[in-house]
Amino acid sequence: MSSRRVLKVAEAIREVVSMAILTELRDPRVRDVTVTYVEVSGDLRQAKVHVSVMGGEAKQKLTLRGLQNAAGFLQQKVAHRIETRYTPRLTFLLDQGVKHSIEVSRLLSELLPAEHEAGEETVNEEMVNEDAFGEDMHGDIAGDEADDEAGDEAGDEADDEAGDEAGDEQPSHDRTLDERTFAEEPEEEPLDEAERS
Repeated sequence: MSSRRVLKVAEAIREVVSMAILTELRDPRVRDVTVTYVEVSGDLRQAKVHVSVMGGEAKQKLTLRGLQNAAGFLQQKVAHRIETRYTPRLTFLLDQGVKHSIEVSRLLSELLPAEHEAGEETVNEEMVNEDAFGEDMHGDIAGDEADDEAGDEAGDEADDEAGDEAGDEQPSHDRTLDERTFAEEPEEEPLDEAERS
């Protein structure tokens, strides 16, 4: 059987089962259930439905028992949706992926609190050194310091040559915003007494 067909059947089973659990299943034991994925055998006779259940271990076991009791009803819904010779027999398994990821996250936060706090301090220092326009105190755009160091010599020579040919003064990257603004303003000439009258 082609793997593409198996994947399509698995996705259809996941959709049908998750919607039936959400809207049609009235069992009070089955609450806060998410169907994460479905594994279907190559002959399409068996389907393992992996579910994630919010709550403690006792609630998870109770929910799995409720799902196994409702398996016939859910298989009937699957039979109406997919057209195969045999309706897959549904088996429900608890998906531990979410639980494992939470546990790994907790362990990492316990083991690496000093590095996490040091990383926050570095970020805060960088933010203090930047002004509202994204430029740091030296006038370089934040994050481009490595580019500026590597390309300053080549970029300045190219700017000088282009400025000499055009006869215009190219603004220097080392100036701050205020220096550029004031340097480009023309100076006012004093008015003669005849012009004032």
